[in-house]
Amino acid sequence: MRTFTLIGLLLFSMLAQATVYRWVDKDGKVHYSDEPHPNAEVVELKEKTLNQIALPPPQLDASANNQVIEKMAYQVNITSPEEEATVRDNNGDFEVTAIVTPEIKSRYLMVLKLDGQVVGQPQVSGIFKLTNIDRGEHTIVVDAMTQNGKVFASSSPRKIFLHQAGMSQSPKKQPKSN
Repeated sequence: MRTFTLIGLLLFSMLAQATVYRWVDKDGKVHYSDEPHPNAEVVELKEKTLNQIALPPPQLDASANNQVIEKMAYQVNITSPEEEATVRDNNGDFEVTAIVTPEIKSRYLMVLKLDGQVVGQPQVSGIFKLTNIDRGEHTIVVDAMTQNGKVFASSSPRKIFLHQAGMSQSPKKQPKSN
């Protein structure tokens, strides 16, 4: 069955390469045909014309992205925790989330500062997971920066309170009953 299909395709492709004839009738109308006609000339068909327009490759230069970012007025907003929120966690773990507005199409990094000190590495996500933070009052700031490390927007400082339950008093002894 495959052999017959292959032979049929070969014959069909041979028919597709027929000679094309061109002639002009007495009214000046141009005709094309695959059958010879009196006063017809053979038309030589050339390969399809290929579009040879060379487009420059898109530049993914970090400096170009940085220039675009620097021209816009961006803002960083901390969405969680809220201003002067009390975070209750005995292990000192909590999450900070921040967003940049307006939305940026090119890549940028975000950095979290806790009490003026950078925490962790710059990251592409605006979600920061903090662990083992001491209890008390803390100030958090999130910076947005270009790939080369230039800060282009910062959040306003946000004050939070981390509360950890403690055992400041020893438990009272219960009287024994006999």
